[in-house]
This record gives sequence, C-alpha cells and structure tokens, in this order.
Amino acid sequence: MTSTEPQRGAAPTSVALDGPPRVSRRRALGLAGSAVAVAGVGTWAGRVLAPEQVASAADAPANLYLAGTDGWIHLPPTPAIPPYHPDPIGATVAPGMTTYVFGFRNVTGMTDVQRLGQKYHAQHSAPLFWVDEYDGDPAHEFRVRLTNLGLELRPDLFDAHTLHWHGFRNVIPFFDGEPSGSVSVRAGGEFTYVYRPRDPGTYMFHCHVEDVEHVHMGMTGMVFVRPRQNGQTKTHDGRQYSRFLYNDGDGSTGYDREFSMFLSEVWAEAHWADAHIQLPEWSDYRADFALLNGRVHPDTLEPNGPGVNAFDVEEGRTFDADGDLIAPPGRPDLRYQPISSLVTCVEGERVALRFANLGFRESAMTIAGLRMRVVGRDATPMRGRTGADTSYETDTLNIGPGESYDVIVTAPPKTGSGEYDTYLLYNRSFTRSDNLAPGGLGGQATEIRVYADGPGAPAAQSFPNDWGFTA
Repeated sequence: MTSTEPQRGAAPTSVALDGPPRVSRRRALGLAGSAVAVAGVGTWAGRVLAPEQVASAADAPANLYLAGTDGWIHLPPTPAIPPYHPDPIGATVAPGMTTYVFGFRNVTGMTDVQRLGQKYHAQHSAPLFWVDEYDGDPAHEFRVRLTNLGLELRPDLFDAHTLHWHGFRNVIPFFDGEPSGSVSVRAGGEFTYVYRPRDPGTYMFHCHVEDVEHVHMGMTGMVFVRPRQNGQTKTHDGRQYSRFLYNDGDGSTGYDREFSMFLSEVWAEAHWADAHIQLPEWSDYRADFALLNGRVHPDTLEPNGPGVNAFDVEEGRTFDADGDLIAPPGRPDLRYQPISSLVTCVEGERVALRFANLGFRESAMTIAGLRMRVVGRDATPMRGRTGADTSYETDTLNIGPGESYDVIVTAPPKTGSGEYDTYLLYNRSFTRSDNLAPGGLGGQATEIRVYADGPGAPAAQSFPNDWGFTA
C-alpha cells in the first residue's frame, strides 16, 4: 500500500500501530482527553451532534498530512553557552546542526516508507498553510491529518501530540487539540482534524500536549484564513486588488505581496536537557535566541527551501526521493528551517505582513523608516461596531505571546543608486535583536528590499514569502 491519503471508513480516533503502550505521566493527560472527547457531544454550525456524527466528520480524505517528530536545527555557534550550546550531539547528526528540537513535517503525498522515514527529521516552524473562509458547503470543510512518528533521540518519552489551532473560534472540543477535552495522537497513531473556518485573518497552530515544552521545542506554525472577498476586483487609492486580508468591502486590506513573520524563542538549556535526558526547570526560563520564521539574523536573509508551505512549491515537491526536506541553495545546515524572512517588493506595492508570536515574551517589531498600517489583530479586522475604520499607522508593533497582527506596508519610491533600497525590520528589544552575536545584529531581524518598477524587479509571488526571484 503506497497511498498515504486517509481512506473512507478509516477510524478517526488515534490508532496504535504497535500494540498497547505503557501509561506514563505524559500520556495520562492524552488518554484522559480521548475519553472525554469520545464520551461527549459537539456543537457544529449551531447543531448538537452525537459522538458518531462528530467522528464521521473526519471520514473524508485530508487536505494536508502532517507528522510530529524530533530532530536538529542550526543556530549560530557563537555565542557559545557551555555546555548547552552548541550541543555536541548535533554535529554527529549533520554538519552545522547545533540544537535539538521537536516539530511538524508536511508528509502529504509521501509513500508509507517515505513518511515513516521522516522520524528524526523535524522541521522547526512548520510549513505555512491556508484555508478559504467556509462557505457553508460540508464538502469544503478543511481536514488536517496528524500522525505521531515518535521521538528518535528520546524513545523513553511516549509523548502524544495534537494540533491546536490557536484562536480558532467556535471549534468543537473534539477537534480543538486541547488534550483534556480532545483527542491526543500517541506514537504510532493518527487523527484527522476537521475545520469550518469562518473568520479571516492570521492564526497560529501548535501541539497542546506538554504545551510549554512542545511549543518551545518547535511544534508550532502559522495558518491563514483567506476571506471570501478574494478574487473580486476592488480599487483602493487608485490601484486595483484581488487579494485581501479581510472582507473589507472597499479594498482597504488589498495587497500585492504577503510575508509571514513568525516569532519564537530558544532557551538553549531546555533543548540540551531534552537531548541529554534531563528535566528543564521552566521557572528558570531565559531565552538565548530569538527566531524569526525559525531562523536568526543573518540566516533570516537566506533563500527559502521547498518546505515553506504546504501547497504552492517548486515543481510541486517539498521533499527528495527519500522524503527528506531539500535544503536551501548553499545552506545544507538550514534544511529543517526552510522559511526565509526576507521581504522583496516593487515601489508602490502594498505588502501584507502577517505577524504571530508563539514565544513567551513580548516583542516590539519595528521598521526603520517605514510606517505600518494595522488592519487586523488576532484575526479580527480593525473596524468598530458601526463599521468605522479603526486601523492605524505605527512604526512599532508590541506583540504579546499568542497574539497576531495583520499590517500593510506601502513600498515607497526607490531613491538609492543600488539595485534596491533597504529598510530594516527588527525587534527593538535589544536582547532579541542581537543574541550577543559578533558584529551586533542578530536574532529577530530581516530586511525589506524595495526595487524600482521595471526590468530587474521581482516577479509576482507564487506563494507567501516567495521573493519573486529564482534563488
């Protein structure tokens, strides 16, 4: 059997492939959550559903297939934080690898052999995915299938995994991913989550089992809900748009390009402790590295790898013949951190920046020399109760943990003599913009590059975070 798509009639609950597991402290919560979900009822589009009706909602093929596992990523070897960073185990796995992580991988379209071979190949900051606003047709529900490949380096941990769509409104407990009222996917199992997204905007998703640890270790990602207004043509400030952040009615959230800016953190001691069979003391938390889309500056400026998103990818492939990720050109050490943060645009264009913070500290993201118009916060458009426009301009976003912002930046005319004008986008909280790295700038920092309209300008985007150039 080579097909990896869910078959009709397959059980939607977590199914063990290797016999009854031992019960541990970590797994007890997941098992209890499964019992609650199966015993309860759910509200779905205003109707009360019996358990068997809830289960049958996950009985159709999935749109996206994710896998949870562990692995290694690259962070700058300096500053050294002995004995925690760089972790010597990483170099034995692959050159340049420094930090042990957990993460989600996109295994859609893989054979069974390829999929199972992705254990110990976790991606930090999961691939972006997006869904269309639900139109009321049950055939257009969005399904994400999650399988748990287990932890290669820590087989003593029987951690379950879930997919919790952070901020998703009105989800029934069965599909929420919060393990005390939902289903947890134990090692060797799988489960299909079903969504009817009704509120456009920018969201996050993460594992909710041992959530402090699993979120910090990298089981996180971003998800967008596209508004139903997309595809319509609206004029705003003399320019026509067909892509929008929200159902604004007037084109005010229209944009030409979009880029994700996902904020997270690494406390080196915690990652080392998980790799070396130690127990982190989370009350001692102190972030050593601040990441933007899973990288730190200057790696944030390096090219994308094919694992940026779950849909539009180069030649339709995100993986090699063995199912492993393909590294960005010239950077094999960034194989499992494929998402670039570099912003490229053409003068006069409107650029949508989607910010989300799943670190544990507030951030202050700043653009030097440009203003951002905030049009949405936490997947809610900036409109008053009467529909009045409450969007505002700023040069700094103060983003708390678990928050998201949708902003639009209008690219100014190119004025410099070089190939492009450069504007710095960075976290003005000093300890998260330098990481005490040699040369100063590091951490959550990237560039916005504005090109002149005409020859040499970036082409139209094929997917979010696409530069418009062939790397």
